[in-house]
Amino acid sequence: MYEEPLTIGELAKRGNVATSLLRYYEKEGLLEPSGRTAAGYRLYAPDALKHLLFIRKAQRYGFSLKDIKMMRGIGHDGDKPHDIRDIAEQRFMDIERRVTEMLVLRHELELFLDDITTQIGEAAGPDVAMQYRELMEQVCGHEEHGQRDSALRRLTRRLGCDLAELEWDKLLANLRGQHVHVWREEDDGYSILYVDGSDKVRVALEKLAAAEARCGAHMTPEVAPSDDGIMFRARGENAFLFAQLFLALESADA
Repeated sequence: MYEEPLTIGELAKRGNVATSLLRYYEKEGLLEPSGRTAAGYRLYAPDALKHLLFIRKAQRYGFSLKDIKMMRGIGHDGDKPHDIRDIAEQRFMDIERRVTEMLVLRHELELFLDDITTQIGEAAGPDVAMQYRELMEQVCGHEEHGQRDSALRRLTRRLGCDLAELEWDKLLANLRGQHVHVWREEDDGYSILYVDGSDKVRVALEKLAAAEARCGAHMTPEVAPSDDGIMFRARGENAFLFAQLFLALESADA
């Protein structure tokens, strides 16, 4: 992608990392400079960015530096391809186990809240029960007669977007089914990368960010071009709602 060698500062900027982290990866044998400038500054080959992004992505997924070295074939000549596959599959199963625990907890909590609603209605009367029911509709997406909204509908209500309903539906239609990469940042935010860098995706993300600018539940989202597509960054305590929203949109049945 880049024909000219990259300085350590340029590589750090493109990879959104500190230069000290690049030096640490060099010390660990994960990222080697291709040369030096006349002034002694590190230079990296054009494909160093690809290697850096791979390392960062693998770390986000919970792989150790030792695992990453094995994946890249550094210092582990005796390792076989199935060893790498086994490590990745085990990591995937660990994540599935944790996700299942959370899904079960959410399911049982919803049933528990339903039971509380019934008990309140019996003990405090219909008016108090109605107020509690409205609260449950906001929190869990419950509707009358025991029906539930889709996860996507619940998320859009929680986000409280200022866009009109028709415009909101059109915006989501332009994002639906698009492939995304999502990861959590160290500052309690989330980054969402849309691989499709088309104008319709960019415009949809910009409109969403602008509509959410006045929301006090999170910081104003940011949209910026990326080497791999378009990046949407959300910050704040409730930024996880955006991560859920974009994952739901990626699903074919969202």
